[in-house]
Amino acid sequence: MIRDLQRFEPFSDTPISVVSEAGEWLGPFDLDLDDDTLTGIYRDLVAARLLDERMVRLQRMGKMSFVAPVAGHEAAQVAVARSVQPMHDWLFPYYRDTGMVLALGVPLLEIFGQMMGTMADPNRARQMPNHPGSKALNVFSAASTIASHIPPAVGTALSMKLQGRSEVVVTSFGDGATSEGDFHAAINFAGAQGAPIVFVCQNNRYAISADYNKQTGSETIAVKAHAYGMPGYHVDGMDVLACYYVMRDVVARAREGVGPALVEMLVYRYGPHSTSDNDLQYRPKEEIAAWHERDPIPRFRRFLEKRGLWSETRENELREQINDEQSAAARAAEAAGKVPTDWMFDDVFAERPAHLEAQAEDLL
Repeated sequence: MIRDLQRFEPFSDTPISVVSEAGEWLGPFDLDLDDDTLTGIYRDLVAARLLDERMVRLQRMGKMSFVAPVAGHEAAQVAVARSVQPMHDWLFPYYRDTGMVLALGVPLLEIFGQMMGTMADPNRARQMPNHPGSKALNVFSAASTIASHIPPAVGTALSMKLQGRSEVVVTSFGDGATSEGDFHAAINFAGAQGAPIVFVCQNNRYAISADYNKQTGSETIAVKAHAYGMPGYHVDGMDVLACYYVMRDVVARAREGVGPALVEMLVYRYGPHSTSDNDLQYRPKEEIAAWHERDPIPRFRRFLEKRGLWSETRENELREQINDEQSAAARAAEAAGKVPTDWMFDDVFAERPAHLEAQAEDLL
């Protein structure tokens, strides 16, 4: 049975792919996803891209302080969201995972509320923008300090194992996070203890402006899994179905109690690191243009078209529908209003101590 969970061999020399650039199926197995699932995946991809574009526009209008663009990462993020069981499994995302939480089902109103810091934000505007989380969906709130969310993810996975529960933990991060001590300590502990966790590195080859080759001497991130006693998968992160099938297998493997895995998804960040970054200072326009030719969304659209599942009419209808949904959610989040300053004293203690009562009175 365990062998059945290993559709792909770990530590491949070339990135795992099942859909060609032209949209042809290349998988060494039969596609087992129905038409509704395939078109649903495409909807998630387009929704993530349109949300990213809208966020950048809103930031330029002064309605958000900053945005960490998602474009180019959509296939990896949608695949992760589609591979887990919402409200059962646990996700520990990083600050660029907006497309992931959107595909997982975090309401648009909450996403916009969190980005704008309004009363629509369940976190009461106590987080920086691009730090998604959801108690209802078991999504741990993203952290600013790079890789600091990975040890808590391992701790959660070990808790699930000790309690004999079937939940799986997935934690996502960029290639820069693999240079941090938190990453190494956490993944080593997970390998030693057989934790039911999947480590997903969205490798866009830049940690802000630091090129991949300045981060590590390792040819790939996936090969590092050898040292931690787990399989490592080197995946074409612009191929949403490759990402999905690898994730589906390793999540099932972890759920069966086999242990952790490291999945490296090769993606590209089309925009700057954040809206405060000038990426043209450290990477050439030609490189960006070349990666745009491998855009995961047109690639998957070609796949659907070859199967007779998509058309220009459906494309226009989808984009209009998504734009309407996102416009309405953005307006509602903004209309919710600014968070009252005195909210800072709430949700800290079960009973507010005297010194905080005094501070609240001084503020008012």
